Amino acid sequence: MDFITSTAILPLLFGCLGVFGLFRLLQWVRGKAYLRNAVVVITGATSGLGKECAKVFYAAGAKLVLCGRNGGALEELIRELTASHATKVQTHKPYLVTFDLTDSGAIVAAAAEILQCFGYVDILVNNAGISYRGTIMDTTVDVDKRVMETNYFGPVALTKALLPSMIKRRQGHIVAISSIQGKMSIPFRSAYAASKHATQAFFDCLRAEMEQYEIEVTVISPGYIHTNLSVNAITADGSRYGVMDTTTAQGRSPVEVAQDVLAAVGKKKKDVILADLLPSLAVYLRTLAPGLFFSLMASRARKERKSKNS
Repeated sequence: MDFITSTAILPLLFGCLGVFGLFRLLQWVRGKAYLRNAVVVITGATSGLGKECAKVFYAAGAKLVLCGRNGGALEELIRELTASHATKVQTHKPYLVTFDLTDSGAIVAAAAEILQCFGYVDILVNNAGISYRGTIMDTTVDVDKRVMETNYFGPVALTKALLPSMIKRRQGHIVAISSIQGKMSIPFRSAYAASKHATQAFFDCLRAEMEQYEIEVTVISPGYIHTNLSVNAITADGSRYGVMDTTTAQGRSPVEVAQDVLAAVGKKKKDVILADLLPSLAVYLRTLAPGLFFSLMASRARKERKSKNS
């Protein structure tokens, strides 16, 4: 009986593995086809995760429109991309559009310029952002507003400016690079966490409302990434933080995260957490055992305050 059972189960098992492997292969092929020749707009493309996203989308054959405040840095990135011969697919010379996400007037003009590049946009990657370090009591409201302008109102305004063209074509994909802190908050990051919670909420609503137009919405929530995000963070008085946090220094490589972003977009995933085990578990702990989560965050606040005062 055991022999009969094993001989019946093994072919079934191998068959299931084969079907699963074929499914994954089809997903991979469809993702490659989805990105090839797609018009992809990336904000905050001059450094960190945005720059690495530019590289992987370019290598995938996308038609890029790279956005940022520093035109010189964007031009240098374009030279770097076009000089690379590491890809086997046909590539396209990127366009650049220079503007500041905190300038609401500039965003409308920038959206028009973006649409002039290729005539339409397939994928918008809202990546640009700024971080923050400080206590709530010491932080001015102007600093809160500045973080919200960059991380929330800017991406929302650009998304709204480009949506009508996507709706008209009944085709498009909006990507929001949020943060694990858009799902749970940690001490001394109030302005940043608030902006990312707002981002998560807005794009969740957008996803539901855009379903009727067949427009995809993906929210990606990375954990710590080894970039200069903490170095360039602003503090309670608006000055530059200028410190590479230990957690940031030990974070994932932006190259790896960019590959994960590319895969998530290619698979049209709706909500993706790209964080290590502990931060990912903390998200669920916040929901399933909020009392314990709040105690852990209070303990973290005490430890950070003590280390700063020592």
